This record gives sequence, C-alpha cells and structure tokens, in this order.
Amino acid sequence: MKEKARKGLLSIWSDVDPDYRVEFQKWHTCEHIMERVSIPGFSVGRRYRGVGDAPDFLMCYETDDSHVLSSERYLHAVNHPSSWTKEAIRHSKNIVRAIYIIIASHGERPPMEAPYVVLLKFNIESGCEKEFLRWYGKEQLPAICRMPDVYRARLYRVDEKISLIKTEERKIHGGGPAHQRFLTLYEIASLEVSNRKDWQDLHKDVEYGKRIEDFRYEPYWLDFVMYGPASSR
Repeated sequence: MKEKARKGLLSIWSDVDPDYRVEFQKWHTCEHIMERVSIPGFSVGRRYRGVGDAPDFLMCYETDDSHVLSSERYLHAVNHPSSWTKEAIRHSKNIVRAIYIIIASHGERPPMEAPYVVLLKFNIESGCEKEFLRWYGKEQLPAICRMPDVYRARLYRVDEKISLIKTEERKIHGGGPAHQRFLTLYEIASLEVSNRKDWQDLHKDVEYGKRIEDFRYEPYWLDFVMYGPASSR
C-alpha cells in the first residue's frame, strides 16, 4: 500500500535540566507522545537527542497537513495540559515550537527508522525566494539524496498563522517559532555523511553564499518513535 503523504510537521526544540532528563524521557514516552499520536491526523511522533551544540531534545510529529494543528481535538489537548506535562515544561528551557507545511521532498522513506537526522534552518535573501526554492527543490535535494547513506530530504516552510495560535501550554513555556522560516530535514544512516567532501561541497554554496541568511545546522540521533493507530507506518 502506498504511503499516505504527510504534509504537516510540528517541531519542538528544548533544553532540559540535566537532573530531569530521564524523567523528561519517561514523561514523553509514557504519556505525551502517546496522547499526541492518538489525535486524528497525526501519523507519527519522534524524539531525538541533540549532538554537539544542538538543543538537548527535538520532538517531531508528522501530520496529514498543518491544519491538524488547529483542529478542535488538538487544541483541546494543548489547552488542557496534564500535571505531568506542566512539570516537564517547568524543567525545560529555550523552547522553540513551530508548525510547518512541506514544499519539497526527495528520496525514499528508510526501510527502518533512520538513526540520525540533520536539520538545516535558514531564511532566504529578500527578492530571490522563488528562484532559490525552485533550484533547492529540483537540484539541491535530489543531488544530496543520491549520496550513499542519505535516505530522504524534506523541505518545509513555517505556517506562521497556525504556529502563533495562543494555547495554555504555550503560555507556560513561552516558546514560539524561531526566526528562520525554512527547515530542511535529512534522514541519514550515519553522521559521517556530513563529514564527507561530497556533502560539504554541495552545502558550501548554500551555507556560505548570499542566497540564504540565518543558517543553522543541527544533528540529532533517534531516541524514540511511536506511530498513530491509523498509520500504515
């Protein structure tokens, strides 16, 4: 059966108090991610651990589209956080939360969960967004996906209207979207991919050229994943 296209993405970045990280993982695994992926329109939730200077945790939820994140069922959940959720938020800091819509995708879904992801967050120089996105989606992403150990690359744009909806959870943590409007998510087999010359050469023009701004690179390893009951994986 062909995989259903998942157009929406909710991403949450957070640092967590060192002495609370195990409890944070327990909360997210045993309560929060299960609650979220049971909401209609949610397909899968993943938790990652940051490498190097990346935030401690990244939580990603794929949805049918970004409007799932403004649905009555989802808004009820985020407006009625449990006591455990409130506690976990109190031990979190530097929270960034954004809702995205996909605009380009290349490569194939991994045969199993990809053990690593690399995120590129950026803005595009004023006046060249349309041209850049056409090149990035039709040339850059396919070229990277042809590399060994690169499974899939997906490019997202922030859905600013839905990302800024006020909720009870957001009142507690205060997190909103980062100032970068674009996010590329690469699923890879090894972090060594990013150390190879072919990867670095292809990203050099993107990272150091004048077509993008506010560039940020973040690697993560997979910590936990849960699929929703209606997902075909």
